[in-house]
Parts: sequence; structure tokens; C-alpha cells
Amino acid sequence: MLYQFIEYQRSLLAPWTSWAEAFTNAWIDPIDPWFRYPPVSCMTAGWEMLSWFGKAYERPAFGIMTVDQEGRTIPVVEHVALDHPFLRLLRFARDTPHRCVAAPELQPVVLVCAPLAGHHAVLLRELIETLLPGHIVYVTDWKDARRVPVAEGPFTLADCVAEVLACIRHIGIEQLHVLAVCQATVPALAAVSLLASAGVPTPRSLILMGGPIDARRSPTAIGRLAAGRPLAWFQRNLIRLVPPPYAGAGRKVYPSFLQLAGLVAAHPDRLMRAHFDYCVDLARGDVKHAAAHRRLCDEYNAVLDLAAEFYLDTIRMVFQEFRLARGDWQVQGQPVRPQDIQATALLTIEGELDDISGRGQTQAAHDLCPGIPDRHRRHITARQCGHYDLFSGPRWQTEIFPCIRSLIRQYTGPARRSHIMRTAPGSPV
Repeated sequence: MLYQFIEYQRSLLAPWTSWAEAFTNAWIDPIDPWFRYPPVSCMTAGWEMLSWFGKAYERPAFGIMTVDQEGRTIPVVEHVALDHPFLRLLRFARDTPHRCVAAPELQPVVLVCAPLAGHHAVLLRELIETLLPGHIVYVTDWKDARRVPVAEGPFTLADCVAEVLACIRHIGIEQLHVLAVCQATVPALAAVSLLASAGVPTPRSLILMGGPIDARRSPTAIGRLAAGRPLAWFQRNLIRLVPPPYAGAGRKVYPSFLQLAGLVAAHPDRLMRAHFDYCVDLARGDVKHAAAHRRLCDEYNAVLDLAAEFYLDTIRMVFQEFRLARGDWQVQGQPVRPQDIQATALLTIEGELDDISGRGQTQAAHDLCPGIPDRHRRHITARQCGHYDLFSGPRWQTEIFPCIRSLIRQYTGPARRSHIMRTAPGSPV
């Protein structure tokens, strides 16, 4: 009933929300001389604040149309490479004549595994934009479970691993580097482990950023909450049925409005600062900066429903039973054995001030992957860096991305072909 009540409330507020948005859009035109009149710009900011109370935040578009490369503006093409019930695999590449870029077989390809932890993959826009000038980029764009019909069946953590495997196989392994963020580090490491155990080629590098590979290390408030309550508590208090008229009506989910409430409670300063900066920019008549802050607000507020099976699996296996860290996790009957990975370089990245994935949780991947020679393993702890700073902002641009770019360059090209082709024996996946 709670989900249905939220929808009723949103429907009742819809006319007021539409009116407030229409008023804001009518007066926000920077060409309009009235907008530069302080009372009008302040009134516009007030109406915009009113519209937030009933606004339904849908998945924002990536909107990456161009990138800057060596002083030139290069068009970017985005298309759907795979379209599965719970996942779209998006491909971003520079739309440039072949004579202007490296040969396709030498151009590094990066699969960005976005976390399925509430926010849409568009939250990684800055990461993608930074990668694009030198790489072909694929992104796992997870779908909102409320829009997936019940007939498509459940979606578990094992299904998430299978989707990452499907993406890797579709892209091809030859020049592939896998970069996983936050929760996605767990299925990404599992997927590469299954490939290694099967004796097939693995990606050239695996980059894990701020994820709970071993949530026992430096547990955060999120980890303590997950480990401190029985699974039945999460099922009873957080799982709801999707109401009509959504396509996924009847599906059990962890609803977006409950997730957003938790995110705001955990990081109230982040959202409040973005909204405050947006309103101040509007009041000042600074439309350019206001648009940037509004995009940040829309992306942060746009949260998707998680399939109940996936959410409960993650709580149980990652934060309560620590299956990956303890070495007793099986995916579709196959044991997940990170120790079988030999031919993939490993880079782990953590933030010193990360309050979502604690210190050492991502670095634990090195202990799980002894088959990778020391010379092909690296770890970075970014100082004064929080969770979101790992993939956006100045820390990402000046400290973290240069290390990722260096690693990808080192393990790209014919010189590394023999290194990548060495694999561990095992049974087929």
C-alpha cells in the first residue's frame, strides 16, 4: 500500500508540479530582459523549488554529443549494443573519419560496469566523458525494475553476473578493459573469474573502484546495517509490490523512493548543496551554471527500483555471508575462483574518506587474486577522496583518471597480446 500511496500523492501534486515547471521554463530564458530583473529571477527560483515536491524523476539522458580532443570538437555516437529485459548495453564512440583515429583493432575498449545500487548509470557521465577521447566506451545501463514485466522472470545477483559475462562476450576480449564502480565490482570480478576458470581469454585489465569486495574490512554504516539485521527484516520493511499502471505491476522491488530517502539521509549535504546552488544561480540570473546544477539534481534524484531478488541476494551474499571474500560463492553451479585469474592486470582504487565502501574493501581483491603476478597488480588510495569523488570532480580528473589511462595504455596493443592470451585451465562456463 505504501507504493500505491506514493503514486496517489504524486498524481495529486502533478497539476501543481506542471504549473510550477511551466512558470519556471517561461521565465528562465536568458534572452528575456525580464529574467535579469532580480524579483523575477528570485520568483523563478521559488517556483522551481515548489515543483520538486511532486516531480517524478525519470532516467536522464546521457546527452554526450561531443568531446574535446586536442583542441578539436569531436562528435560522439551513442547506440544500444544489447537490449535485454533488465539491461541495455550502450556503446559510445567518437564519430571521426578513420584517418583521424587509431586503427580500430588498436583502440582500447572499456566496459564500464555501472553499479546497480539505486542511481541510473548516467551518474557516471563525467567518467564516460573523460574516457571517450582515447577509448571506445561501453556502459551497462540497468533498467528500472518497475518497467520490466513480471513475465520476464526474477533477476538475481547471479543473473547480474551473467549479464556482465554477456556484455564481455558481445564486445569481444581482444582490446577489452573492464572498469567497475561500487557495487558492480562484485559481479565484475566474478565474471572475469568465471572466464579464467573456463580457460578462455580474459580482459586485458580489471579496474575496481570503491566496491565491497570484502565488506568485513572497515565496515561502513551501510555495511553495519546490512550485517546487523536478519534478511527477513529487509524483506518485511523494504520490499514492495509495483502498482499499476507500470509495466512491472506485481513485481517485488526495493522501491526508488525508499532508496532515495536512505541516500539523502546518508549524504544530506550533497543533495542540499546542489539544490541550494541551483536556486542561488537562478536568483542571480546565471542560467549557465544553474543548468549544470539542475542536471546534477536530476541525476541524483533519478533512482530506479531494484528487483527484490537482486537486492536481497546482495544483502545476504555480499554483506552478511561474504561469499566472494570467503571463496564459497557459486554462480549457476560454477564456483567463483578469483585465484584462477592470471592474464589480467588488476588495479584497485579506494577513497580515503569513502563512507560507502570502507578502506581495504576493494583492495581485498589482491588477496583473492594471487594468480596475477605482482608486477601486474596495483592499488591506489586517493587522499581526501569520498565515494562520489572517485568518478567525478577534481580528484577523478587529476589523480584517479591519469592512473587508469596509464594502466590501459600499458596493457593495450600487440605488445601485450601474448600476455592476455595466457589463461588458466578449467571447465567451460
